[in-house]
Amino acid sequence: MSSTSIDDLLAFEEEAAPAGPQERGSRARPVLRALAVAAAVVAVLLVGLRAVGLQVSLPVLVAGVLAVLAVRRVTALLAPPPPPPPAGRMATGEEDGSYRWTSRDALRAAINGWERPLDWASGNRERFTERILPRLGELADERLRQRHGLTRDSDPTRAQALLGDQLWSFLATPSRRPPSPRDVAAIVAELEKI
Repeated sequence: MSSTSIDDLLAFEEEAAPAGPQERGSRARPVLRALAVAAAVVAVLLVGLRAVGLQVSLPVLVAGVLAVLAVRRVTALLAPPPPPPPAGRMATGEEDGSYRWTSRDALRAAINGWERPLDWASGNRERFTERILPRLGELADERLRQRHGLTRDSDPTRAQALLGDQLWSFLATPSRRPPSPRDVAAIVAELEKI
């Protein structure tokens, strides 16, 4: 058996801070690395330029490479931080109530899911009949199913009574021309009343 007590096992001691010489070496390391990269780039450029028959002064080449590396380093330091990952949303307290149009969310996707087809089908009856009318029918069926437990196909008589004659005829018989925005607004208002 060991003579170690529970207090010895649960004791916590902080580690000492790193010594000074190690810190000094860490400052010199990036400088030495940058100089090594510069020397390698200069050597490659010098060999490449000589291979194609160009003569460039060595101090000019070294100064140019160091300038490019310095600009690269400065721009890396001044670059804004990367955006947070879009995977999760962090709770940061109350929101200010303004809508962020650049963010990707379900509301924007739903709006675009209606806005684009409505715009695309605004002047074409066939497009409206093929794309928009079935969606409006699905919305009507979903509202009927949620609120009354039926669909247009399961109980047409009761569905017609609940939808009203105007909405029922709009969904059942395609019009000769695409409806105006005012007509679509009236139909949506009727759908919301269900």
